[in-house]
Amino acid sequence: MTIRATYYGANGWLIELNKARILIDPWLNGDLTFPPGEWLIKGKLGKEIEVPQDIDFLLLTQGQQDHAHPPTLKKIDKSIPVIASKAASKVVSQIGFTKINTLKPGESFKNKNLNIQATSGASVPNIENGYIIDSIEGSIYIEPHGFLDKTIKPRNIDLLITPVIDFSLPLAGKFIKGKTVLPQLLKLFNPTTILASTTGGDITFTGVINNLIKVDGSVDDISLFKGTSTSLINPEQFKEYKIKKNLKQF
Repeated sequence: MTIRATYYGANGWLIELNKARILIDPWLNGDLTFPPGEWLIKGKLGKEIEVPQDIDFLLLTQGQQDHAHPPTLKKIDKSIPVIASKAASKVVSQIGFTKINTLKPGESFKNKNLNIQATSGASVPNIENGYIIDSIEGSIYIEPHGFLDKTIKPRNIDLLITPVIDFSLPLAGKFIKGKTVLPQLLKLFNPTTILASTTGGDITFTGVINNLIKVDGSVDDISLFKGTSTSLINPEQFKEYKIKKNLKQF
């Protein structure tokens, strides 16, 4: 029983479990900008990335462009079923996707032996989604900003996809709380493996905001995992990782 995870950079992942291929928050081509313009912040990929083939589900955590990236979404087959937050559902609807499953925190999408439950995520500015994915192959928790839903009850999860570094801006405070939330995640989920997310890949950022961001933490800080059996992986872009289900947990 194995989960396969391939990192595409930024927030993007391809997850394979229970014979389902799930593409998460892809940014694969084109630049990334936010209103009011490039002067504020602009992201540029080192190279264009081909859309993965044979995708069964598109899973979107947020409606922001670094999660629901319009130029990328326009290149994806519009008949692929989408599971998304309310804000992300609006984006894919405008682009022309036809099978959209909108989940609020606490709601679930079920398909055969696959269950995807939305959890409360970051407020940017409205509450977005994290997800708990369960199947016979294993379990996954993903939330890209390090915002933990306080209603989640303790349980074992095989793989966490989460940031492990804090990012903050003057006056606005922390907008990614990876380092801050990590001890809580370890206690709540007792994960076998953590894949560090959100900040990797061959990407260059410019603009006013990029120059103001303060970083706290490191993926090399092993002290965060002292006293646990959890493995932390700082993923390489395009490398597939195989995460085995920990049968001893159940």
